[in-house]
Formats: sequence, C-alpha cells, structure tokens
Amino acid sequence: MDVCIAVLTEAISAIAGEQVKLHAHIDDKGKAWKLDVTSLLAFSLLGHRPHRLSALKTATAQGNESAESQRKEIFMIPEEFLDPAFDFDFTNKSGPDDGCMRGGEPYQRPYGWKRFAFNVLNKYPDGNHWLGADEWRSCSSPGEWPVCYYGASLEVGEVIIKSPYDERLYESYGNGKLYERGVYSSPDITMTNKYCKRFTSKKNGKTYDVILQCRINPEKRKALLKNKVWLVKVPEGTSTVRERAIVDSAIRPYGLLLQEVKK
Repeated sequence: MDVCIAVLTEAISAIAGEQVKLHAHIDDKGKAWKLDVTSLLAFSLLGHRPHRLSALKTATAQGNESAESQRKEIFMIPEEFLDPAFDFDFTNKSGPDDGCMRGGEPYQRPYGWKRFAFNVLNKYPDGNHWLGADEWRSCSSPGEWPVCYYGASLEVGEVIIKSPYDERLYESYGNGKLYERGVYSSPDITMTNKYCKRFTSKKNGKTYDVILQCRINPEKRKALLKNKVWLVKVPEGTSTVRERAIVDSAIRPYGLLLQEVKK
C-alpha cells in the first residue's frame, strides 16, 4: 500500500482529533505549535491542549472573550516524527499466529495493515530497552515491553477516560460496578478494529482506518477479560502533569497502522 506524506498527515490528524499540518505548510511558524511523538497520546487521549492553553492566555491578556482568534496551528516535521526504516507492510499477510513474542507476551502481528513507524529512538529518558532489539526475531529481548493496540476511540478533549470495551467490561466487573478510569488497549488487534479512527482523505478520496501500535509497561497494566484488554489506571483527580507522567511511563506509541476501507 503506497501512501504519500499528505495522507499520513491526515491519519495523524485523525488520531489527534485536530488538523495537523506539515511544517512546510505553516505560514507563520512562530505562532504555530509542534506536535511530537511523545506527546501524541497525551494530546489525543487525555485532551492535553498546549496550543489552546497558549491561545487562551494570549486572549485573556488582550481582553478577548474567545481564544479562537489566537488559536495556534499544529504542525509536525516528518523527518522528526517518522522513521521509514522501520515501516512494514502487513497488508497482504494473513494466516494463524506465527508465535512471535514481545516482552514475554504473544505478539499478534497486525496482518492486513501497513505500519508507518514513529521516530521514537532516544526520545525517552529511560533509554530504548522498551522497544527491544531492532532486528527480526521471534523471541523477546531483555527489558522489552509487550505490544498493544490503541484504537483512539474516545472523543478528543474528553477528560474522563473510559474503556472502548464498555459492555463486556461492565459484565466482567458485575454487580453494577463501572470500569475504572484509565487508558485501555489490547494485545489483540481484532479487539481494537471496531474502535479505530476512520477518515476519508482529501488528497486521494480513499477511506482509511487508523490504529496506534504501542508498547505497554508490564508493571503498570492491569489485565482484564482473560488478558484481552490491558488497563493503565489514571485515578480520578489526577493532575494534568501527573496524567502525562503516568502515560509516558506506561504506554508509548511507536507506529501508526493504516488500512484502506474497501467500498
């Protein structure tokens, strides 16, 4: 599946929930805000909006009632955001589980999707061990985190984080107890398929589904539904700074999965 950078930018916009432009398409770069890989989950899931906060402060200082006139554009720099060396096309692959392991857990490869890798090497202060060795292998590497998939099903800006697997989790808890607040993902991509973001490209008119391929810290997840769903708890009342710290230390996207929706 051949996809140009314009379509990839649209896919990132779908995940982020707001229009993301290429750096080259920003007229006034001094008034724009750069989206980086490490802030993507906090941006799309937690509703953290640094560009809006900046606009609000500016509007308040100028005595405006609305920050819309001061709202910053969002951009990304492809060379900093993406790492094509680790792209992989699973589009035409199919069949049973091939027995791969990542972080001590079975790795269900995303057959039917194409992965566009994010540039995450050396982006976190604790190093790169969470990614494992950068070579083809069927076994896990020391210190590696398991693979999970995040469908980005939540409405952007929703502060109360809830599970996309509502009904089944409600049943699993029983006695009317609601699911816990936090980030929900799954090691099973088929669990995530129906919760993916969908967009129609303005560039080529095609419709795509998009999912994030992530790694999750095995020490900071809770397994639910017989290990089909993983939860990273984010307690009610957690500050914005602490929410970001929890997410950064527990779940990290390292690739964008794209699948064309056939009509």
